[in-house]
Amino acid sequence: MNKLKSGNGKPTTYSLQDFKVVRRIGEGSFGEIFQAKLHSNGQHVAVKVERKHTQHPQLSFEHKLYVALQGRPGIPKVYDFFNQKQYNLLVMELLGSSLDDLLNYCGGRFSIKTVLMLADQMIKRLQMLHENNFIHRDVKPQNFLMGLGEKSNEVYIIDFGLAKKYRNALGTHILYGEGKSLTGTARYVSINTHLGIEQSRRDDMEALSYMLMYFLSGHLPWQGLVSNSKKQKFELITEKKLSTSLDDLCSGFPPEFAIFIQDCRSLKFTETPKYLRARRFFHDLYAKLQYCNDSVFDWNTLELLQKQRTQMLNSEVKPSLNDEKDERDDADMDEVKVNET
Repeated sequence: MNKLKSGNGKPTTYSLQDFKVVRRIGEGSFGEIFQAKLHSNGQHVAVKVERKHTQHPQLSFEHKLYVALQGRPGIPKVYDFFNQKQYNLLVMELLGSSLDDLLNYCGGRFSIKTVLMLADQMIKRLQMLHENNFIHRDVKPQNFLMGLGEKSNEVYIIDFGLAKKYRNALGTHILYGEGKSLTGTARYVSINTHLGIEQSRRDDMEALSYMLMYFLSGHLPWQGLVSNSKKQKFELITEKKLSTSLDDLCSGFPPEFAIFIQDCRSLKFTETPKYLRARRFFHDLYAKLQYCNDSVFDWNTLELLQKQRTQMLNSEVKPSLNDEKDERDDADMDEVKVNET
């Protein structure tokens, strides 16, 4: 674990008193997440907080999974885990905005170029998690964040509160089962998850495929369905997912996205997803559409335009001190000439 360093450079275990909460930045499966500042050196971190006596405590499990995955691309550093009073606290590396926030910033849709760049990294993140014997079970835009600074173009995967081990160290896969309650976010979960079938790697991938279509179109056909109860809403979403053809779901977008969804849906319970095939498909589409390999996402372009617009407005509304001085000097010269005439 990457312990925060004290003044003498040694790892230190902290308490709540060592941090100043800056703001609430999110909510995980079972806890809230805050940005906090360390009093001793001003370092900013993310702190996930869970009540000790919650009905389903999971932060200790999540902490162990983060530790097991430390050093892998797209996994935030974990600095500390401790208990204090009625809380469990996990101290982690502070990351940037979630893809959900960035989607809102970009007007509710991403360009095909941005979606293809994101898809490549997100597939790799799920492959890494699966190769370490776990499935995520809550693949959604809120659980993928961009890094900060040098890592601002790197996608991170977070929130393992619903994660589950699907095979043991010997490679034995969990058994197929039915009658399971829905685990995950209904908008993105697979059809098999709606039908109560035990989740495996294929379900993470199918959820990702729906997420890509949500990024492209800004809406999924099963959003906004009116119901009288949560149970009825889940039933309506299931019916709509089953009845929506891939042609309708992916209408107006390159066929590679429909093929990806079909590949995910056709996987058997214990089958390894075709990670490399999907990435090659999307790489080839990226090249076919002649996109520049510049790692510039939609929000980078918007930020640059906003910066340029702000600079333009400032230059128009607030002239520099030198400009004001020059104008005064010119007025004085004209006045002297008039007096001389």
